[in-house]
Amino acid sequence: MNDSSPTAPWSVKRVSDLIRGYIGRLGAVWVEGQIVEFNRRATMAFGVLRDIDENVSIDISIPTGAITGLELREGARVVVNGKFEFWTKQGRLSFKVREVRLTGEGQLLAHLERLKRRLAAEGLFASARKRPLPFAPALIGLICGRDSKAEHDVVEVASRRWPAARFAIRNTAVQGPMAAGEVMAALAELDLDPAVEVIVIARGGGSLEDLLPFSDEALIRAVASASTPVVSAIGHEPDSPLLDLVADFRAATPTDAGKRIVPDGRDEQALVADAVVRLSRTILGRLEREQEALNSVRSRPSLKDPTWIIASRAEEIAALKQDAGRGIDQRLSAATAKLAALTGRLAALSPQGTLERGYAIVTKDGALVTDPSAVAEGDGLRLRVARGSFGAVALGLET
Repeated sequence: MNDSSPTAPWSVKRVSDLIRGYIGRLGAVWVEGQIVEFNRRATMAFGVLRDIDENVSIDISIPTGAITGLELREGARVVVNGKFEFWTKQGRLSFKVREVRLTGEGQLLAHLERLKRRLAAEGLFASARKRPLPFAPALIGLICGRDSKAEHDVVEVASRRWPAARFAIRNTAVQGPMAAGEVMAALAELDLDPAVEVIVIARGGGSLEDLLPFSDEALIRAVASASTPVVSAIGHEPDSPLLDLVADFRAATPTDAGKRIVPDGRDEQALVADAVVRLSRTILGRLEREQEALNSVRSRPSLKDPTWIIASRAEEIAALKQDAGRGIDQRLSAATAKLAALTGRLAALSPQGTLERGYAIVTKDGALVTDPSAVAEGDGLRLRVARGSFGAVALGLET
C-alpha cells in the first residue's frame, strides 16, 4: 500500500529498501543481450549488457569461473542467467550473472576462434610459409561471384595499372552451403594451370554468416596446399575470415587486390626513364674519363714522335761509349805506365842488364866461376857477354 503523502513522505532508505525487496522477489532470470564495455579481472569480469534492438542497457558482473573456455569479447551476443541486485547506498541496479551462453554470432565467433587456434598451432598461418607475389603476372586467376562488383573492381583496377594483364576467371557461389566447395574446385583447377601465376579469391563485404565459407577448414587447408600464390580479397577492411590468415597476401578489399597483384605501368615507365637517365650519365662520365686518360697518353713524347725514344737512347749509348772509351784509355795508360816501371825494375835486376854494361859471366865446365882460385892456367873457360858467348883459356892468374 502506498501510504506516502506530502505531509508523511517516505525516506530515501525506505524507498531503496522497497525497490530492493521488489527486485529480490524477481529471482533468477534469463536475459538476452550484447556485451559491451567488457573488462576481465582476476576473479570477476564487469561489463554492460545492451538490448539487441533498443538503446537500453544494464550493468553486469560475472565470476571468471562462469566464462572459463568462452571466447567472450566486445560485441558478443549472449544469453545470461542470474539475479538482479539493487545497491541501496548508490541507488544502482546491477545484474549478477551465474551462467553465460553464446548465441548467434557469438557462438560462431567462438567456433572460429577455436578453429583459428588449432590451425595456427599446425603452422598454417606462419609467415615463413607465405610466398612472394610475382612482379608482373601474365595470367591472373580470379575466383569470384558471377557479374559481381568484386570481379569488376579487381579486373578494372589491375587492367588500368597494367594493360598487359590477362585473367582466368572462375565464377562460383560466394556465400551459402555450396560456396566453399565451389571455391575449392576453382582453386584446384587454376592451381593446375602452369600459366596462372597468382590466384585471387574475391568477394564484397557481408555479415559474419555471409563470409563463413571463407573460414571453412577444408578451404583453408586447400589454400595452404596450393602451389600458386593466393591473394585473399574478402569484404572490407574490418572483415577478417580465416582465409586472410592462410593466404600468401591479404588485400583489404577487391580494389586493393587489383593494385597489389600488378605494378603500375606509369610508375614503372618513370623508373625506367630515370634509370636510362642515370645510366646515360654514368656512361658519358666513364667515356669522358677514358677520353681524358687517352689524351694524356697521346700527349706523351713517345707517342707524339715514336723515334724520340730511339734517338734519346742513341744519345745515351754514345755518351756511355765515350765514357767507356775514356775509362779504357785511362786504364790502359795507367797499366802501360805501371808495366814500364816494372820492366825498368826488372831490367835493372836482370843479369842481362849487367851484361849490357860490359860485364861477362864466366863458367867452367858449366859451373859459374866466382873465385879465381877455381881456375888453373890452361883451363878452358866459357864467357857469356851481352850479345853472345865465346870460349877462352886461362893464361895467368892474378889475385
